[in-house]
Amino acid sequence: MSKGYLCFVLHAHLPYVRHPEHEDFLEEKWLYEAITETYIPLIQVFDRLLSDNVKFRLTVTLSPPLISMLTDPLLQERYVRHLAKLIELAEKEEGRTYGSPFHQPALMYKARFRQAMHAFCDQYGRNLVNAFKKFQDCGRLEVITCAATHGYLPLMMLNPEAVNAQVRAAVDLHTRHLGRPPHGIWLPECAYAPGVDEILKRNGLKFFFTDTHGVLYASHRPRFGIFAPIYCPSGVAAFGRDTESSKQVWSSQEGYPGDYDYREFYRDIGYDLDFEYIKPYIHPDGIRVHTGLKYYKITGKVDLSQKEPYDPWRAEEKAAQHAGNFMFNREHQILHLAGMMDRPPIIVAPYDAELFGHWWFEGPAWLEYLIRKIAYDQDTIELVTPSDYLQRFSCNQVAVPCSSSWGNKGYHEVWLCGANDWIYRHLHMASDMMTALANSRRGASGVLRRALNQAARELMLAQSSDWAFIMSTGTMVEYAVRRTKTHINNFLGLHDQIQGNRIDEGWLRDLEYRHNIFPDLEYSWYQTPAPEAKAV
Repeated sequence: MSKGYLCFVLHAHLPYVRHPEHEDFLEEKWLYEAITETYIPLIQVFDRLLSDNVKFRLTVTLSPPLISMLTDPLLQERYVRHLAKLIELAEKEEGRTYGSPFHQPALMYKARFRQAMHAFCDQYGRNLVNAFKKFQDCGRLEVITCAATHGYLPLMMLNPEAVNAQVRAAVDLHTRHLGRPPHGIWLPECAYAPGVDEILKRNGLKFFFTDTHGVLYASHRPRFGIFAPIYCPSGVAAFGRDTESSKQVWSSQEGYPGDYDYREFYRDIGYDLDFEYIKPYIHPDGIRVHTGLKYYKITGKVDLSQKEPYDPWRAEEKAAQHAGNFMFNREHQILHLAGMMDRPPIIVAPYDAELFGHWWFEGPAWLEYLIRKIAYDQDTIELVTPSDYLQRFSCNQVAVPCSSSWGNKGYHEVWLCGANDWIYRHLHMASDMMTALANSRRGASGVLRRALNQAARELMLAQSSDWAFIMSTGTMVEYAVRRTKTHINNFLGLHDQIQGNRIDEGWLRDLEYRHNIFPDLEYSWYQTPAPEAKAV
């Protein structure tokens, strides 16, 4: 019998980027890279484990923007064209690198891209959400949701109905695509503030995650720290992140991804090779970008120009070693904790899914080795999901988590700083205006209802925490500012037209086409509930 549990959580999310008005939009590559380097490799790992009848239980977040993009026919078609160009480039690279240390990596990329095309088109009909649904229905994954556009909920709590709309839209979209309502939610940026859990309960959610200090500094302090969940007074459970297991994986300084045998992310042929040769495979405007073909290993703390050639087989061996080391550490951690608790401890290890494959190329291989080792090489650890644990141990301490996030310094500073604080007066005002529209126009139909629903979409898209994060980090700031301003201006324009009873149906139709997230969204989700409904 296992002595304790490991709850491995992969949070898969990208901001909603869809620009049908441009044939080649640079930021859409975020999605294409993630599909090729993270989502398909993870799906292939799960398929192999399923085929070999290896038992495993993992938790995966599919954020609503990601689901919306993965199921969008326009983006699916564009991804196929993108992947076809990568296959063409890899075939050229096979010849160019012949006789050099880069030939084996070139062959590896050609095989990987062809396998990705087969998985995307032939196995899953261009809809990768179906893959995750398959693993869910087989009992291997617990798929949970996130707020509708990854809105930073603690900074939205001035208008609880705006938070409710973010959560309700997420639950609705998730249920439509995954076939069942989610039991849990990944709070965007792991950001919690008291009162958020009440809104989660209103929408049928049973658990969420916080960073370590969110649970450790709860009131009252939890007896078992982060190694057992706590119940908020609302009855919604909070699981705290384990620092030790997290740092081993995500830290490029102290963790596995920084190993010198692993692939170097920042050295890419999109920047290295002759411009005329690489031109057909970068942005049409001549902007050099990452192609995904990278031939060097991390090597050490040396200049990028001094990196050594990448050896895929040596990196694979190192991934297996690191998987064994991770399991060894968790075994000893669990054995130590089990002697001090009245129940088996649970270690919660959450990560951004995009770490696996995109940032840490060997991450999916490491995960597969880890799952196989846990299944066959030990009897201390059992992989579980939060729902599994709550079913087995339904009696837990009641406490209120503290306000927190998993951002730098642990609170809200990343999303509320000098670089982005200007957005909130506009977002708060728009939220109040949207609630007023919803309350004053109950039962709307026809064009008015369409305009109200689109106003809600524009507000949600403006609320994405990704824009504030990008502004604070100083990367792609112009795009983040433009997206925020565009959606707020669209909302204000629709608000004025609704108030003035002069809706421009042509403009509305164009917005519905370009910003088509949440086709089933209802503006009524912003309505203030009756007092008796709040008390339920």
